[in-house]
Amino acid sequence: MHILKPTVLTRFLIRRFFSSFLLVMLTVCGIIFAVTFVERLSSNPTAYATLIDAWVRLLEYIPLFLPLAVFMGTLLAFYNLTKSSELVIISGGGLSPYQIAFPFLIGAFIVGTIASVLVNPYSVNLATRNLTNHQLELIDNAIWLRETSENGFLTIRSNGLHITNDKNIVFDKTTIFIQDTDFKLIERVISDDAVLSDSGLDIARATIINADGTTNSGEKHLETKLTPQTVLDRYLRPDQISFWKLPKFIHKMESIGVLVRGHLVQFWTLLFLPLTMMAMVMLGIAFSQTKQRRNYSFGVKFSLGILTCFALYFIVNLFKALGTTGALPPMIAIVAPQILIIVGACMFITSFDTI
Repeated sequence: MHILKPTVLTRFLIRRFFSSFLLVMLTVCGIIFAVTFVERLSSNPTAYATLIDAWVRLLEYIPLFLPLAVFMGTLLAFYNLTKSSELVIISGGGLSPYQIAFPFLIGAFIVGTIASVLVNPYSVNLATRNLTNHQLELIDNAIWLRETSENGFLTIRSNGLHITNDKNIVFDKTTIFIQDTDFKLIERVISDDAVLSDSGLDIARATIINADGTTNSGEKHLETKLTPQTVLDRYLRPDQISFWKLPKFIHKMESIGVLVRGHLVQFWTLLFLPLTMMAMVMLGIAFSQTKQRRNYSFGVKFSLGILTCFALYFIVNLFKALGTTGALPPMIAIVAPQILIIVGACMFITSFDTI
């Protein structure tokens, strides 16, 4: 029987953690979804389209408030345990704050893992189905592409793009420069739209200006190694690539000499998201420490905890910025703040427990 007691207690505390965490998540998600739905109602043709739009935007917001939700869920769970005197009984059984924290850490690890390996790919897949140039990282508010081949150079400038249902890319207001190996201009092709598929670049209504100044009009097909996926790879932001595709993407971009510090920061952020959730649990437990049987100071501690979370959010973003700019290695920029949070919370718990 003695062997079964820790297992029963662990399950009980994990259930308490998840019930409190899910209550906070449902409340926050409900508020954000309702506000977003009302805000986007005038921008969509139907209520169903607005629902889909609001759902996609909600998924984009989840990484922002997930650590705060874990912290608030931990505070709420400990408040309920203290209010019902269950925490007093558990502590009276000889369990230290760290032993009590273990089931909460398991729950936080599960939350972080699900968010990284399931929620993130699903969110990215929904958000990138209908990309426009407003969602991409552009240069001078335009799309520039260059391809080098044995025959010369192909340079494309476009004011924007959108993706069709068959996953082709349509460039808007496009100018294409075709040059020989000595950079001498052979042709300049101007069109309102150009369709890039896996078979090449097709222009239905093209204005072709030759090197001698003569002009032709008509259809134009250009053979190119560019594909819709390679174009998106060039301009997608780090948060528009799923966790599972990031390692391969980073390796590919590094092989052609493209800076990927932002993508590395995103990858390490997702990889160590369970550690982030565990850090927020330890912070919540630190703020939940009390000598009172009934935690009447919950409101004060809750407010101080929220302010602390906002301060930590600023610090974590500062470290991310240092990692993106190369001032810190990306992995260190992600892990260091979480380790500092855990160490600080443990020191507070230890000092409080020995008073």
